[in-house]
Amino acid sequence: MNFLRTSIWTGLWLSLCLMAMPVAALEFSDIASEGEIKFLKERPDPGAYSFQSRVKITPLSLENGIVDIATCHIQLDPIRKIVIVFNPERVQAIAVKSMSKIASAEIKGNQVTLTDVERGATVCIDLRSRALDKIADSTYQLNAGPLMRRYFDGYLPMSAQLRVDWPKDMFAVQSTLPEQKEGVQVLEGNDGMQLDVTFAGKMTAQIVLRKIN
Repeated sequence: MNFLRTSIWTGLWLSLCLMAMPVAALEFSDIASEGEIKFLKERPDPGAYSFQSRVKITPLSLENGIVDIATCHIQLDPIRKIVIVFNPERVQAIAVKSMSKIASAEIKGNQVTLTDVERGATVCIDLRSRALDKIADSTYQLNAGPLMRRYFDGYLPMSAQLRVDWPKDMFAVQSTLPEQKEGVQVLEGNDGMQLDVTFAGKMTAQIVLRKIN
């Protein structure tokens, strides 16, 4: 069984453990070992698995911590069954919005089970989650991960795009982990931010937001 464990924004997006098939074009140096993370300037296997998540923060989210999250798993590796598990203490609603090259998707409690996943499959899942944590006066935190694309005792490259939207001039980005560097791009505007990461290994991301209005 292939197992994707998702802790929504504590972790927000997902704790992903995807047992992947090897890609012939990869070099041994492209694969990270246990306890190692490699941030990559370019994807050595373009077109392979990637993850996208988009979070919407509203003024009400500041009071109840609840946000809307849209996620997509793109170019999945072939596997008979994948179980995506969301944090039962956080998630409030789950809906499979679309899928392709997947025989079936079943929602049961805090889990989504995908069966007969073909190479290149895609599934998009929306949810509501109590995911926004206030950590100090006017300061809030979102967490993602760990994200990983596992292959036996190592980790294959993957890319993750983590997008957060908020009303204009509500927040400024105080910090991100990982911070901007090779393989990590942080984009910020007055109505949102985006973290784009290309890596191999097990990655946990944190976004700290400071309320300005």
